[in-house]
Amino acid sequence: MNSPSRATAPTCHEPPIDRRAPLDTLLSRLDKPRQPSPGRWIARCPAHADKAPSLSIRELDDGRILVHCFAGCPVSDVLAAVGLEFADLYPERPTDRANPERRPFPAEDVLRAIYRETLIVAAAAGFLLEGRALSEADRGRLGMALERIQAAVAYSGVDRHG
Repeated sequence: MNSPSRATAPTCHEPPIDRRAPLDTLLSRLDKPRQPSPGRWIARCPAHADKAPSLSIRELDDGRILVHCFAGCPVSDVLAAVGLEFADLYPERPTDRANPERRPFPAEDVLRAIYRETLIVAAAAGFLLEGRALSEADRGRLGMALERIQAAVAYSGVDRHG
């Protein structure tokens, strides 16, 4: 796939890599890029002697860039031909993330666990409403359910009185 006629090392005339705008950097290094539709470009592949555009470029909503040569050139060859690396296809990540919120358990899993505990409470309430006594084991399990529900509420930071 590689042909020495087109695959050349980047020269000192190449625009600098701008990690804030990876698409602009890539497009500035390609031959005759054009945009056939929003978020998509085509260009001549720099990794082989391309007569018609065979390189497809797509920008995702999060700023990542997808590259595909329909002639079969590996993306690494395409990037090397224009002096870029895979990391250059991703936008710069913000570094000012002060104390990102961390949740060790997905909310869905927490709600599912609390739901199960509320079933225990509901079953115990049903027994009591029918005038049936709870066994020692049932009272112990009811106490555990209450502790787990209270722990989940405390862990969530939700005010129990509001």
